[in-house]
Amino acid sequence: MLKSDFYYNLPEELIAQEPIEPRDASRLLVMDKQSGALRDGTFRDIKNLLKPGDCLILNDSRVLPARLLGERVGTGAHVELLLLTPHGGDVWEVLAGPGRRAKPGDRIAFGGNILTAKVLEILEGGNRLVEFSYEGNFYETLDKIGQMPLPPYIKKRLEDKERYQTVYSNELGSAAAPTAGLHFTPELLNEVRAMGVEVAFVTLHVGLGTFRPVKEDVVENHKMHSEHYALSQETSDVINRTRQRGGRVIGVGTTSCRTLESVGLTDGIVKPADGWTEIFIYPGYEFQVLDGLITNFHLPESTLIMLVSALAGYDHTMNAYEHAVEERYRFFSFGDAMAIL
Repeated sequence: MLKSDFYYNLPEELIAQEPIEPRDASRLLVMDKQSGALRDGTFRDIKNLLKPGDCLILNDSRVLPARLLGERVGTGAHVELLLLTPHGGDVWEVLAGPGRRAKPGDRIAFGGNILTAKVLEILEGGNRLVEFSYEGNFYETLDKIGQMPLPPYIKKRLEDKERYQTVYSNELGSAAAPTAGLHFTPELLNEVRAMGVEVAFVTLHVGLGTFRPVKEDVVENHKMHSEHYALSQETSDVINRTRQRGGRVIGVGTTSCRTLESVGLTDGIVKPADGWTEIFIYPGYEFQVLDGLITNFHLPESTLIMLVSALAGYDHTMNAYEHAVEERYRFFSFGDAMAIL
């Protein structure tokens, strides 16, 4: 299977540059995963697609305002850091740009010195290990001066940081939003619950690897990035109840999907888990837990369109994307959604 098999032509003007208001006013392309039949609607229609006894699994990870713009102490040269992974205490692995301005021993000041970083070392691959200094709480400081790490295809500045968070975000740790969940409002979730659909949460902290292109021409040779996930006893119980009564387990976003399939089934049930996953889902994969998926439209040749193709079928998926382009759906993080049921 070749990476080029998952290419489609997308006019640049269809890449959404800002979120739509209200959240649930976005469009929704509905696919029957068995037949591939398509129909157009709006995201509010999602409640008409769900049935009592189903469960929705959402990723409650919250995006860190992880983009820091600062100056190297002593020279005033501009330096940008992007927080990647905590290494204990106030030490973080970061992406630094330009790299030549972030050498071991350098100090970088942010927000008028309310936060400073000392570069400790350069890691394999070029990332930096830095130690932060500040007064008070690190995350409160970050909230004051950090910017949302929007994907590179979004050129417009985001005025309201909360629009790159889901309304149910809770667990800080992502470098990017689980964007399928951006379409939900509290009111819509309450309507879904009132129908007899259970709503439960997993946590998968989205890494920057989600934006990295597949470099291998042969799909099977691609190595996935690693992301941390957690699935609680409460959510396990919801999933197992749903399966036992014949309901559908529907993931909201590819991150929820990857969490569920990373946990998988043990003796026919889902059990609580906490760990790191490098699961790579592409056509030929047999799903253990997931029955349906609500997701956004993904980049050509990305691991995410491959995941969708594994669930919906390759031909059905590429046909759906062709339809979405023809009908001028909005694409990617702030774009419209697709339900595969």
